[in-house]
Amino acid sequence: METRQQGFLDSQPLREADEDLASEVSLNNSNMTEEEREEILQEMTKLEEEISTLKQVLLSKEKQHAELKQKLGITPLSEFRNNFSRGWQDMQSSTAYKKTSETLSTAGQKTSAAFSNFGSAITRKFGDMRNSPSFRSFEEKVENTVSTIKTKVGGTGTGGSFEEVLSSAANASSQETPTNNLTDISEKPC
Repeated sequence: METRQQGFLDSQPLREADEDLASEVSLNNSNMTEEEREEILQEMTKLEEEISTLKQVLLSKEKQHAELKQKLGITPLSEFRNNFSRGWQDMQSSTAYKKTSETLSTAGQKTSAAFSNFGSAITRKFGDMRNSPSFRSFEEKVENTVSTIKTKVGGTGTGGSFEEVLSSAANASSQETPTNNLTDISEKPC
């Protein structure tokens, strides 16, 4: 366990046993005269009285300080906020924070550039894939199938490009979607 050392500002005054112990120690010192011993004891008593007075003054000042804070509306929470704010500002102005911030900023810029390059590469690959012979063959088969279906269903067999077919399908599906958004939400299926 940890032992606590007592200092001058402890809340308990010296007891008689402590004074007796001091007297015994002084008596063992044979080089001291009775007058010197009496003088030291008086000085010690005077110091104890001063210590007691200083404790009382300190308590009074602390009470006055608390009353002034209360008049100003300073609460422990607001003090904590101010201390936290001040600590945060101190931390932000530290060199370690600045170096870390710069490093993270640089890392963010490099990551952003990497994702941008990755996106460009994917776009380029999709473009290359779309221009590939196998995709062209697939596109032609889809166009032929759509053209055949239109002809059999009763439409004119104009066909069209893959983009035209997709846009016509998108237009058809948007026309089938109801445009009345004022229906009750509870009536819509989840």
